[in-house]
Amino acid sequence: MGSRTSPSSQPITIRRAVARDAKRLTRLVRGSGAYQGKYSAAVAGYRVGPDYIEAHRTFVAVGADQHGGRVLGFYSLVLAPPELDLLFVADEAQGRGIGRLLVAHMQSEARAAGLDSVKVVSHLPAADFYHRVGAVRTGSALANPPAVPWDRPEFEFRIPSE
Repeated sequence: MGSRTSPSSQPITIRRAVARDAKRLTRLVRGSGAYQGKYSAAVAGYRVGPDYIEAHRTFVAVGADQHGGRVLGFYSLVLAPPELDLLFVADEAQGRGIGRLLVAHMQSEARAAGLDSVKVVSHLPAADFYHRVGAVRTGSALANPPAVPWDRPEFEFRIPSE
């Protein structure tokens, strides 16, 4: 999947993540406004390393700018068992349709891999987003203290064959 245009009309390219993206992706996760306050423990020591990028289908949304492209968001699809493991959009880029573009790209990747569904364990503040982009609530993932001391909504994307 190549370039698309977000609602803000900034060209967005989705490309496969590479090892040199690791530090930027880690900063995106740790700096997410959705993980401030009581949620900060969940990402405090989180690291998206080159090994993680190599092991999973990780893609970044890049916006064209004078610096040759800035990472605006990313996702990671794990194939076995099928799960959307990570999906983040930079705080300053939210509300521009980038999350929707990433979800559509993930569904295309899942379809190409022969998957018929993809699970996602949602961060509480992201649950409405997953519902809006077509995921169906299937249950709850139980708390996993100390990092995640709360239950989280579990969703499923159904991937229709084309």
